[in-house]
Order: sequence, then structure tokens, then C-alpha cells
Amino acid sequence: FSDVDHQKADWVSIHERICQLLIPIRTSLPFLLSEKERKHGTEQLVKRQKYIIDLAYSTAQEFVLGGKHKEAIPAALHALRFSTEVYGSNSVQLVPAYLLLAEASAGVGHLPQASKYLSQAQWIVLRTPDCSVAVQYKLHRSLGLFCAAEGNFEQALYHLANDIYLASSTFGLKSLETSGGYFHMANVFFRQNKMDIANSLYAKVTDIWHAFLVKSVQAQEQILKSRPEMSPFTEDKEVSEDHITEAQQAEAIRVLNAVLGIREQAPKQQPGETARVLHALAMLYYLVMDLSKAREVGMKAFDLLKQLPQQESLEAVGHLLKLINSKPS
Repeated sequence: FSDVDHQKADWVSIHERICQLLIPIRTSLPFLLSEKERKHGTEQLVKRQKYIIDLAYSTAQEFVLGGKHKEAIPAALHALRFSTEVYGSNSVQLVPAYLLLAEASAGVGHLPQASKYLSQAQWIVLRTPDCSVAVQYKLHRSLGLFCAAEGNFEQALYHLANDIYLASSTFGLKSLETSGGYFHMANVFFRQNKMDIANSLYAKVTDIWHAFLVKSVQAQEQILKSRPEMSPFTEDKEVSEDHITEAQQAEAIRVLNAVLGIREQAPKQQPGETARVLHALAMLYYLVMDLSKAREVGMKAFDLLKQLPQQESLEAVGHLLKLINSKPS
């Protein structure tokens, strides 16, 4: 890394998390060990490297999903470097890191660099006959985002349609995995000024997150009811499939705020849709313990819903506000 800025970003994003782990990896195995000890040493080394790959990858992914592209690059480079050491340079295991690097590079405006990373990923996928759908849909998403960044909207829509098809066939039409494709596709239609299609896709995205967050809040309430003596936000979080991960938090905050911005600035207001996004955001902020924000957007949703003829969502938002207000902030 040449410039100080870059080093600083590198340090902040990943080194502080993996420094301790790097020490044993950087020291080579002593020569006079028995075969068994050497084998054990090598196994431990690979274990540590895999742990670092996971850590670096999830850090980079969190940054990318949160729209912090510059910060993601150093972590993604670490993930790529260690993946190459462990799996070799042609392994399909490298594809996720290449895709993150491509998305992060495009995000900071380095399109030629992004294109290189994408070519690498594509080349590996083409050479891997039994490549998993999980990798394929991500490749199409990255290609779609790259084409959109270049302004090649038709090609972007082609790739995003493939992304949605593959993700929904594996994870379901209403999965969070699929919602990402809908969101990016909506953004392309938005940029093409095709507002009707964009709006219906943004509504889909909102509905998927809304449903997921309702479940997460209910799961949280169940935990509270079963163990009233515990704070719901102690470190010992029960990991259920309704529990929201850090990467999902970052993605939800970025996506829902983006949709909210579009809803609030639309020439033709749709208060029901806006209230739905606000309700989703209020649940999200409640789950991540940002109670003042949760209260603020929850109240906004409540006020909007009061003006609408059908009031069924009002009760749900009212209940959420009660939950928010019952927490000491």
C-alpha cells in the first residue's frame, strides 16, 4: 500500500481484528519436529488461515453491504490473499473475494480494476462445472452492478434478471438473497426513469425486509418472555434464523434508507408505502438498539398511518412503539 490513507484504511478495517492471528502464521514451523507434530502444525496453520479468510471476508462484506466501498477493499484483499494461499489460485473459493473486490472497486469509481476482478471470477466459474448457485447468482449480481456503473443498463438488467432467477430458485422468491437483486434492478429502472416498474420493485424489497424484521422482532419478544430476567440485548444472543446478522443489518440500513429517500422525494406521494418503509426501519433500529432513531421513525410511520383509511398497520406500529418505549434508552 503506497499512500498513508490506504494504510490507515487497511489498519482500521482489518488489521486490528487479525493482527494477533497473524503472528503464528508468519513464523515458520521449526525444522526439528516429528512428522506428526509437523502435520499437526500445518493443520493448525490452515485452520487459522481459514478463520482469517472468514473474518476478512465478512468484514469486507459488511462494508460493501453498508455502502462503505473504500473501507472494504483492504479486507477483501486479505481474504483473497489467504484464500489463494489455502485453496490455490484457480479455486472457486476465491470467487466471493473477487466479487467483493469488484463491487468495492466499482463503488469507488475504479471501473478498470473492477473489470479485472470480475474477469477473474468469471473465468473461475466457467472452469468449475459444478459451481454452486450461491456463487453464480452473486456473479450475475456483480456483473449487473458493473454494467450499471458503466451506464450499460440493458446488459445490467439482463444480469440482474439472472441473479433474481438463480437466487429465487434456490432461496425462494421472498428471501433476503433475492431482495438484493430486486433492489439493484429497481435502481436501474429508476435511473432509466421507468418509475412504475422501479416503484413496484422497491415495494417488493420493502415487503421482504418488513416480513423478515417482523419475524426478528417476534423472536426477540419470545426470548424476552421466556427469560424476563435477561436484557434482550446481552451479548449471549440466541442465534435463530430470525436473528439478524451484522451483514444483514448493514444491508438493511442502506437499502431501506435508500428506498425511504426515493419514497419521500417522489413527486407522487404514496403514504402507505412510505409508512411501510418507516415501520421496517423502526423495527431494524429497535433490533440494533438505536432506540432514539427507532422512536423517531416509528412515530413518523404512526403519524402517516393515522391519515390513511385502512388502519390495520397502525396497531403493529403502536405495539412496536410500546416495545421501544419500554426499553431504558
